[in-house]
Amino acid sequence: MNPADARKILAEADLLCSAEESALAVRRVAGEVGARLRDANPLVLAVMGGAVVFTGQLLPQLDFPLDFDYLHVTRYGDVTVGGSLNWVVEPRAAVSGRSVLVVDDILDEGVTMAEIVKRLRQQGAAEVLSAVFADKNLGRTKPITADFVGVHLPNRYVFGYGMDVKGAWRNLPAVYAVKGM
Repeated sequence: MNPADARKILAEADLLCSAEESALAVRRVAGEVGARLRDANPLVLAVMGGAVVFTGQLLPQLDFPLDFDYLHVTRYGDVTVGGSLNWVVEPRAAVSGRSVLVVDDILDEGVTMAEIVKRLRQQGAAEVLSAVFADKNLGRTKPITADFVGVHLPNRYVFGYGMDVKGAWRNLPAVYAVKGM
């Protein structure tokens, strides 16, 4: 997307979650994760690329030892409708016997997170928990529920705070919805 089109989308978008609300949500999630995993020496896995912003804000607020790695799996690429699951990068760190926390930007349909959790369990993780910055209300049951949720969003096409619109605006500190979507 060219910069002019990206700026137009942002200018017309509806603000759903301000930068301040986003920061408070991350602080709350960090407290919940700490209460649950403080003594577990967990392996934290960020789902690239959407989880970069949330993970980057969350990790410094976790005041306990942990290991960090990432994975890259996608159903979207640069399109707006999910397709087949594509494992781009598997975690390098061994998960067997570990408490694993998977961090992602959004729980949309839940298919990607459900498959990630399934694979990590098959690889022998002792427990797999999930933390998402946003959980989208689709009005129907999802195959998985996140253990830690920052904010709940309506069923609209959202971007910002790690989520993109046609590749743009992951870097915003707030969450917006595309006008008319």
